[in-house]
Amino acid sequence: MSTPIDRTSVEARYRDLQDVLCRSLEEIDGGSRFTTDTWERTGGGGGTTRILTGDGPIEKAAVNVSAVWGTPPQQLADGMAAGAKEFFASGLSTIVHPSNPHAPTFHANIRYFETDDAAWFGGGSDLTPYYLYDEDARHFHGVLKETCGRHPVADYPAWKTACDAYFHLRHRGEARGVGGIFFDHLTDDLPAVWAFQQDLGDHLAASYIPILERRIDTPYGAEQIEWHEVRRGRYVEFNLVWDRGTRFGIETDGRTESILASLPPRARWVYDHQPERGSPEAELLEMVRGEPRDW
Repeated sequence: MSTPIDRTSVEARYRDLQDVLCRSLEEIDGGSRFTTDTWERTGGGGGTTRILTGDGPIEKAAVNVSAVWGTPPQQLADGMAAGAKEFFASGLSTIVHPSNPHAPTFHANIRYFETDDAAWFGGGSDLTPYYLYDEDARHFHGVLKETCGRHPVADYPAWKTACDAYFHLRHRGEARGVGGIFFDHLTDDLPAVWAFQQDLGDHLAASYIPILERRIDTPYGAEQIEWHEVRRGRYVEFNLVWDRGTRFGIETDGRTESILASLPPRARWVYDHQPERGSPEAELLEMVRGEPRDW
């Protein structure tokens, strides 16, 4: 049996990270502020959904924390919680959709599960650019790699491979973006994993904010807006078709507004859209349709 981590401390730490991320995003946006929506779950627990929308550099951001408990839903009982009578789950999720097509979308989540006789951590972070800037991908992966390198329980190469495999639109034959890390069901040495997860949470802003600062003032026009919205459509497709977290939340009667807070405010679907050969748009498409790269 995995020795559980104090669940109150986990939830409190996630809420502290929520505050830090919201302040960082408000500062770079410079105008809009997060609204707060506190909700309760029938059966036990609830969460706090914080949403920023506006006309500034950040078109939409969501930083959400939840802590729920009770009788395990059937979907959870079919996995590592098989046979459990009670469960507890807490997590922090972050999604940022900038206005500028040259600024990438950012996603991250960290989570903790506990049942009668098991406890484990999961999480990850990935970056979805619409125009490919190698220096942005290298910076993002560099911060993740350095963070993993400080903790023997972390495995950046394996988790990068897992991320590339997970964030893949099989029906399109495309990666969602430049990847990141993805880990789940970490049950051994939970105190060490918890230390790593907190370190990762503390460096989420450092992995993304410098990229956002570099790109938010890049000039763009109507053609770039159209491409941005077409590629955002791919983001929507992944979240609604393949993402296990979205599917789990909906199938277990989670709060729909919070589950779908990750979706962008604007997207479009253009039939058989093909970028001009040799264009920056075609370069992005070549990357997401090729073999995963080592950044």
